[in-house]
Amino acid sequence: NIVFLDTETSGLNGGTGTYAFLIGLGYRTETEFELVQLFMRDPSEEAALLAALDEWLSRFNVVVTFNGKSFDIPLLNTRYQINSLSSPFVSYQHVDVLQVARKLWRDRLASRALGDLEKEIVQFDRTAEDVPGWLIPQLYFDYLHTGDSRPLSGVFYHNSIDILSLATLFGAVASLIGDPLHKEKVYGLDLAAIARLYEEMGWFEQAAGLYERSLEQGDLPEEFFLKTIERYAHLHKRQNKWESAVALWQMGAEHGMVAACVELSKFYEHRERNYSEALNWARKAL
Repeated sequence: NIVFLDTETSGLNGGTGTYAFLIGLGYRTETEFELVQLFMRDPSEEAALLAALDEWLSRFNVVVTFNGKSFDIPLLNTRYQINSLSSPFVSYQHVDVLQVARKLWRDRLASRALGDLEKEIVQFDRTAEDVPGWLIPQLYFDYLHTGDSRPLSGVFYHNSIDILSLATLFGAVASLIGDPLHKEKVYGLDLAAIARLYEEMGWFEQAAGLYERSLEQGDLPEEFFLKTIERYAHLHKRQNKWESAVALWQMGAEHGMVAACVELSKFYEHRERNYSEALNWARKAL
């Protein structure tokens, strides 16, 4: 049901003057992974290209992109509108892997660009055949001017690898989020990030287990160790599990965490009515 989509365009900023001249589609069959590339030989073929894309998409239910919610899909919607065609994307579920990647690896990785995630997460390197993305629009305009398509071979390679790496990254992300506790090696920062995702979805019990594991692993940098304590304690507080929350705040206070001292002061003042203990923690915070 899933199709992986990536476009190569005549510009990198979008807008009505930018069109997609190459659209890559990847999908799994029972035996293999297939790749289709729809190429616009001339701008006069744009309506035909969009019609062909509509036909190919009709067999799927879910579209997966990388930064597609901000770039690829809005651009294609605009091209359908300009050509007086109905966009097919309104009827599809859309997963943008970049948005998930940013939540998962914003603390551990300096960059969440697709090329960097290829190296860090799926351990893949492109060959010298690849061309940088910023050069692609000019290569297409050169082709339109000269009619020589040979320099575009690197663009087709770039697009095909974008699709393949997107599919591989999607699989890695789905596997990691689906069952993080049974992986051979998962960084504490990744476990804490998945815990935040679980908490956002209301999966509080699963989130608690991941917060606990991330703290136990001992590989969290000090800053994120304290942040994780704070989020884990807040999760217990939301569920009125005060004993567990207090234990975490005390752990944080031992590491000089001011917010933990404040929470302990509030706890003893408002819930325990132990004003001397509340004052003690307020003084420690100060």
